[in-house]
Amino acid sequence: MDTDRMAGSTKDLAGKAEGAVGEIAGNKKTEAAGRVREASGTVQNLYGQAKDAARDATDAATGYARDAYENSGDTLRDGTQAVAKKVQENPLGALLIAGGIGFALALLMTRPPRRPPPRWR
Repeated sequence: MDTDRMAGSTKDLAGKAEGAVGEIAGNKKTEAAGRVREASGTVQNLYGQAKDAARDATDAATGYARDAYENSGDTLRDGTQAVAKKVQENPLGALLIAGGIGFALALLMTRPPRRPPPRWR
């Protein structure tokens, strides 16, 4: 719990008490000061809640990133094993796919030779 939340709650409670005392005593100045202190405490409490929420979100995101980093090797290993299993089950299909990928790469990497620009005669 953030210190702003505790201080805000304290100010809020003190403001309510001061406002009530001012209302009972009939002193408008004390009542208004109490309401101002109560509003100030409410704002400070909300600020503390926002800081807590931001801190919790940051902690959660850090935890998710740490878990993803720690488990990335397992995911890669599982994917590699799945591909190896498919190749063992269907070697001809894997060979055709690899050949198609190689052919597509060869087409992308080669381009027609450059022709010299036409000359005006």
